[in-house]
Amino acid sequence: ITTVVTIAEILKNNGLATEKKVLTSTVGMKDENKGRFIQKAKIEIVLGKSEKFDSLMTASAPAPAPAPASEAATKDND
Repeated sequence: ITTVVTIAEILKNNGLATEKKVLTSTVGMKDENKGRFIQKAKIEIVLGKSEKFDSLMTASAPAPAPAPASEAATKDND
């Protein structure tokens, strides 16, 4: 749960996402060590792209790699 909340907060604080919905519940599962049925907490955080998402991603994208030299140029140098 802490990891999910941390990631959601980082995305929101950096302007990449907006929070749409937060759901909490419990999930029943069997404890393998004790062999009994236990309840575990579950969180679901629904995020959406912020209005600035595309411009922020374009600004942080790496520069395109240079095009490879053509075969003709390589043969001329041989």
